Amino acid sequence: MGIVFAPLGLVLVFTAAITPQWREGQARLGMTGPGSLLRSGAKGHGMGVRSGSAETLLLLRSDGLWESCLQVEHSELKQCWPVAGPYQRDPRVRLAQGLVLTSLFLCGTGIVLACIGVRCWTDLPLRGVAATGGLLVVMAGLLSLTALGVYTHNLRRLGMVDPSQGINNHRFPHLSLRPAGSLYFGWLGSCLQVLGGSALLFSFKRPKCPTCPSCPELPVCPACRSCPEITNKPDTDVYEVTC
Repeated sequence: MGIVFAPLGLVLVFTAAITPQWREGQARLGMTGPGSLLRSGAKGHGMGVRSGSAETLLLLRSDGLWESCLQVEHSELKQCWPVAGPYQRDPRVRLAQGLVLTSLFLCGTGIVLACIGVRCWTDLPLRGVAATGGLLVVMAGLLSLTALGVYTHNLRRLGMVDPSQGINNHRFPHLSLRPAGSLYFGWLGSCLQVLGGSALLFSFKRPKCPTCPSCPELPVCPACRSCPEITNKPDTDVYEVTC
């Protein structure tokens, strides 16, 4: 369970980190007047409208931790750019970036330690190494959950100069923001990391080994050939049956 869930959680959190769909919103922008910039741009792409008509465009905006995108609905007009401005300088966005990067590093290190500790090619695992890897994976999941929680709680206020006014002013239309798909990938991956790390942390118990008759206080494992009374015992037992 731990060996499967931990890498799967790492892939999901990494996918969430590099995609720009942490939050998204829609805005309707009117194309009125013959000198409208959007009108002339739409004509340049074969989307011209009749003079004097009041047409609107639906703009789709999405933001991630490192990239933002803007697209016109039902068209191929889409542009992405690295995050900048107040959104990039927002301390909550910077905190989420640092937590996610730390989470990815810890989870990768934990998976490596878990693979070394489990040692599927041998009979006896390295329990301490596997448990350490599980602990790192659990910590990675908790860090990514913290980053997702901070971002989701402040989703509509991130990068806003004046939170009471949002981003509405005389230049931009109203943009309603909501959680997007990358957040759900992150939540699922973080939960899988916690579950997988917990499985690695608590599933390896010390095996119960027989004791040596000569030294009862000394446990003897099957891999250790230190007790002649046990190692020299024949593999077959003889039973006397009477009728």
